[in-house]
Amino acid sequence: MTNFVSQLLLSAFVLFTRSLVQAASSDNDSSTPAIEISGNKFFYSNNGSQFYLRGIAYQADTANSTDTTINDPLADYDSCKRDLPYLQELYTNVLRVYAINTTLDHTDCLNLFQENGIYIIADLSEPADSISRTDPSWDLGLYERYTSVVDALQNYTNVLGFFAGNEVTNNASNTEASAFVKAAVRDTKKYIKDQGYRSIPVGYSSNDDPDTRVVMADYFACGDADEKVDFYGINMYEWCGKSTFEESGYSDRTKEFSNLSVPVFFSEYGCNEVSPRQFQDVATLYGDDMTDVWSGGIVYMYFEESNKYGLVSIDNDEVKTLTDFNNLKSALADISPSSATKDEATSTSLSCPSTGADWKASTDLPPTPNNSTCNCIKSSLVCVVDDDVDVEDYADLFSVVCADIDCGDITGNATTGEYGAYSFCDDKTKLSYLLNKYYEDNGKDDSACSFSGSASIVSASSTASSCAAVLSSATASSTGNSGSSSGSNSSSSSSSSSSSSSSSKESGATAVKPSFVSVMLCTVIFVAVECSLILM
Repeated sequence: MTNFVSQLLLSAFVLFTRSLVQAASSDNDSSTPAIEISGNKFFYSNNGSQFYLRGIAYQADTANSTDTTINDPLADYDSCKRDLPYLQELYTNVLRVYAINTTLDHTDCLNLFQENGIYIIADLSEPADSISRTDPSWDLGLYERYTSVVDALQNYTNVLGFFAGNEVTNNASNTEASAFVKAAVRDTKKYIKDQGYRSIPVGYSSNDDPDTRVVMADYFACGDADEKVDFYGINMYEWCGKSTFEESGYSDRTKEFSNLSVPVFFSEYGCNEVSPRQFQDVATLYGDDMTDVWSGGIVYMYFEESNKYGLVSIDNDEVKTLTDFNNLKSALADISPSSATKDEATSTSLSCPSTGADWKASTDLPPTPNNSTCNCIKSSLVCVVDDDVDVEDYADLFSVVCADIDCGDITGNATTGEYGAYSFCDDKTKLSYLLNKYYEDNGKDDSACSFSGSASIVSASSTASSCAAVLSSATASSTGNSGSSSGSNSSSSSSSSSSSSSSSKESGATAVKPSFVSVMLCTVIFVAVECSLILM
């Protein structure tokens, strides 16, 4: 009996391990093998050939979306299935989506696209939660949004990468905002690593502003590997109508980006100043003049809207191809880009730009949002803003209190690289912290915690020794912080936000993670040994 059970357990173990190997093998042999980065190029992991993006921006306009109305194209399987044949006609291997609803299931669409060789690059922000170019911050609410998108999509092996921002800095007047985006890049990369997820690249999508395009690319691609972008996109609309490599500006852009140390591609392209679009630039983008520097591009966009950039129109769920669609199809049918080897990929080290009149973003980045710090602050306060005060009224209260006390603890300066210890907390916590500070500075008199009825006295929680250590650490590391503190997995609200996520114009198998395989193998071995010992 004992031998029989042992043999049974051994057989089960062999079958289990074989199934895991088969799962891993099927993933490697899938239509979407992992895309690897070497120097300034993408490569297929299964055969080492170079990967070029033949992409389409695949989302209806998100400019007026809210948390509850995001038109998430990856959660609508019927539409994905409807559109797949048309995407295939355009030789599509990448879709860009600008905002997803993290509460919805994306399995059916992602698996459908995976089975048909289509990868996804997803923006991490959304209109209500994005880094503002005019009042930038990198706070708990944004951190939660970004990490929730990672959580929602990391399990799908055809997710090629994430954009940490889209056209946040768009001219020389708001370059400081790039420091907050680069902090988001750093913390997203660290979160992916800390969670044990597969390595998913994180990049940035910029506009084509002549004053900032080169220095901004250098800024995002310079520095330590854990801070810099893994790839860089530029929304390019210079080639309009009939033009040439030289006349369009593509020649100059290619020279400017020739030394970039990461893959660079057009994260949007397809000028429509001349209509219908002929897409003459496609042959050049995928031709010898550009392929040593550029890794293809993403055409803007699939759906026809008021901006007239669409390739198809949708009426009563029926797809009608437009003239632009047929012209793009013809242009893509004729491309045959050369394929470099990994040894031929350019890998250079960039010096980070210094701050000055034309570039004001320091390489000293905002700190990593830390929920424990903010919770400890809240538990220590006695004078706090009332719950019934509208968020819209916070700005007036900030102005009043900051006229009398130093508000440096909750603000940041991306040019000097100095950030307050609590600059990443939500606005309510930051405002309460300042009201409490004012209250203490004025002798803790009850009248110092009124603010015309907007604040009141509460009983502070006893601050544990762990909180004292957390607050001390936050204060010590606040100036010139490069994000060594651990991030938050908890949700938090923030009232910051002018949106920059929108563009300018459960079935199916997923990959078996190595950590899961290891755990399950150990579990089976442990159970087998334990059962054998019991039965002997």
